[in-house]
Amino acid sequence: MPTVGHCPRASWRPKPVSALSPHPDTSKKLVTGNLLRVAATGRHRYYTLAGPEIAAALESLALIAEPYEITSLRQGTRANAIRQGRTCYDHIAGKLGVTITEALLDSKALVRTDGRADAARAETDPLSAGTGDDCPYELGPQAKDVLATIGVDIDSVRKSRSRRPLLRACVDWTEQRHHIAGTLGAEICRTFVDAEWITRKPRERAISLTPRGHRALEVRLGLANL
Repeated sequence: MPTVGHCPRASWRPKPVSALSPHPDTSKKLVTGNLLRVAATGRHRYYTLAGPEIAAALESLALIAEPYEITSLRQGTRANAIRQGRTCYDHIAGKLGVTITEALLDSKALVRTDGRADAARAETDPLSAGTGDDCPYELGPQAKDVLATIGVDIDSVRKSRSRRPLLRACVDWTEQRHHIAGTLGAEICRTFVDAEWITRKPRERAISLTPRGHRALEVRLGLANL
C-alpha cells in the first residue's frame, strides 16, 4: 500500500507529511485527476500537490469548511502553529508570511500598484487563494538591496526559466491579508530553509522560526515581535 509523504524539493529533506495510508484507488484517482503528483522510492510512494493552483483551491476550501472542533491542548497547539506560520505549496503563509510581506512593503522592496500601502486584501479579492493575473504588487526601488539582506538575489530569480510569474499575491485564509507567492515567494521560502531560519516538523505544514531566524529578521527586516 502506498505511503503518503512529502515529495522533496531541493531545499527540503524528504519528510512524510501524513501517517495515513490511503486506499490505492483513491491515490490513483487523485494522481489521474492532476491533483497530486507521485514519486516512487523503493516500496514507498511520496505524494505532493500538483501545483500552486491546487494549494490555492485547498486554502479556499479550508476557509469555508466546517470549523474543526478543538478538544485537546495538543490540537489547539497545532491549530495555533498553522496560524502563526505554514507553507502554502512552496511559499510562506500564515502570520509569518503576511508579516514578511508587510516588511517588504515598508522597506520599499515591494510596492502596491492599486494605491494601498499595506498588505490588506482588496474588496474585489477572493476570501482566500491567489489574486490571479491581477497581482497588485511590483518590485520597489529598494528591492535589490533589501532582498539581498535576506539572501535573495533578485536578478537570479528574474532570470530563472520558471514559467510562473515573479510575483503573485495570495489572500491568506487565516489572516485575510496578502502574502507573497510566485517565484519570488518560493525563493524566499527556499532561502530561509537553507539558512535554517525556519523549520518544519515531520507530517505537518506548520513552520516555525528558529532563534537564528528571529535574529536575522529582526536585524535585516526590523521584525522584532514575531
